[in-house]
Amino acid sequence: MRRGTWAADPHVLQQHSRHGAITVAVLDELGVPPRTAYRRCVPNGPWQRPLPGIVLLGNSPPTRRQLVEAALLYAGPEAVVTGLEGCRQYGLRAVPEQPTVHLLVPHDRQVKSSDYVIVERTTRPPEPVIRDGLPLAPPARSVLDACRRLRAFDPVRALMAEAVQRGRVAPGILAHELEMGSRRGTSVPREVLKDLLSGARSVAEIDGKQMWGRTGLPAPAWNVDLFDRNGRFIARPDGWCDEVALAWEIDSYEYHFGRGDYARTLARNARYAAAGVVLVQTIPTRLRTEPDVVAAELVAAYRAAVGRPRPDVVVKVP
Repeated sequence: MRRGTWAADPHVLQQHSRHGAITVAVLDELGVPPRTAYRRCVPNGPWQRPLPGIVLLGNSPPTRRQLVEAALLYAGPEAVVTGLEGCRQYGLRAVPEQPTVHLLVPHDRQVKSSDYVIVERTTRPPEPVIRDGLPLAPPARSVLDACRRLRAFDPVRALMAEAVQRGRVAPGILAHELEMGSRRGTSVPREVLKDLLSGARSVAEIDGKQMWGRTGLPAPAWNVDLFDRNGRFIARPDGWCDEVALAWEIDSYEYHFGRGDYARTLARNARYAAAGVVLVQTIPTRLRTEPDVVAAELVAAYRAAVGRPRPDVVVKVP
């Protein structure tokens, strides 16, 4: 395209952009001189310049996708999205709201962080997972890159537990990634991973494992499969005291009391009752607001379970 002719057909610029994000170098190739591109990015101008050498072809507030695309253009063709933005792209919900976009680039690249973009050079560039056209670090790498920068226990627990609970990554894969990667900022993720490796699958279960110590009861098994004497599946309780056939379910409103989930929860409870299992149900908030009361309820249920013959329930570890 000859210089000056781009204005007659601005759609050509959009076609060469990524969701409206384009480099000044590409604009120059399309006939828009750098001076013109930057002049159009002045305050109240028709374009925006979110990052050095990058233009957004519009003056509306940029979308999240536009900011991610602009970040990738800025960092270069081998850049991969990781951290919180990677987790968000994998559909995880326990992602703190932060404006940054964390990118990984090969160690020999000389690009630096700028504005909202965190550029991390790495000697272990991951094979990208392409999701909705974006190159993402694999789930385990994205989760741990995010957790290394979060530092506080609660958000790290929430993010790692959700990733495991929703099947995005297995605890063993997280453990492998922790050992292979940088040790900087990993003390909190390592503590959380201990609970995940021992069977907890959610923040509530991690809280439950810690609270169980108040009961003085024998340690339960976590997330085992129960079957009746005829081999029919009963349930997979959060906690299970096999010696007395006591099940503990930590049932959140989010996952157990929606219309369909509530029906499934009632059916599960009926299977427990038919098999003769003593069941205790606890909502997650009580683990922190009244742990002593919950502990007393578990002790009372355990004593009741001891007072009747143990039903014929078979345990299998998934």
